[in-house]
Amino acid sequence: QLQVVESGGGLVQAGGSLRLSCATSGGSPAEYYDIGWFRQAPGKEREGVACLIGSEDGAVYADSVKGRFTISRDTATNTGYLQMNSVQPEDTAIYYCAASRPFKHCLAVYAWGRGTQVTVSS
Repeated sequence: QLQVVESGGGLVQAGGSLRLSCATSGGSPAEYYDIGWFRQAPGKEREGVACLIGSEDGAVYADSVKGRFTISRDTATNTGYLQMNSVQPEDTAIYYCAASRPFKHCLAVYAWGRGTQVTVSS
């Protein structure tokens, strides 16, 4: 059973950068999945942030992070990343990594991480 573990969250000042990591393990060697990042701010519903569909050429982003965040994946280590640049206080949230059935735009998640807190100070 695939396991997902996020890391890299923390406190960062507005305008700064942070890189989140997503380690996956326990899946079968032939298992393929898309990597997605989601976030949930206090009092709000969980929302999709970025999804890597197949390859980095197939990345899609929420409008709120487009041009600032970059999703990537190291297939050799089964690790996903979310590079967050020019962060703003409204980016404060718990960030979750997820594995989704391929080519479903991360709408078919079957494994979630527990989340990592990102706090952006103004």
